[in-house]
Amino acid sequence: MSRAFVKDDDHEPEPDFRLPEPDSPYYDEAAAWALIQGANQGDSRSAEVATGYRWGAPALVEHITRILTKAEGDGEDRIAQLARRFLREAGRNS
Repeated sequence: MSRAFVKDDDHEPEPDFRLPEPDSPYYDEAAAWALIQGANQGDSRSAEVATGYRWGAPALVEHITRILTKAEGDGEDRIAQLARRFLREAGRNS
């Protein structure tokens, strides 16, 4: 790969997604929020790596649907928009 495409001088810290242990009953909910947070920060890839879930993972649809409902109720338009995109990617209409 050309050195022109490598960011050697990038000193941005990696995002810190605070997740419970993977065997925690709250892990999937936290992973759903982490994916939304990563997308909101323009860094979905780091969230996918941190959680082990891909954007649009069917296993997280239930949690993302709850995030969407809460975001709509709270007037958080950007979070609602991202949740809708996730659900579309998962093959769900929202």
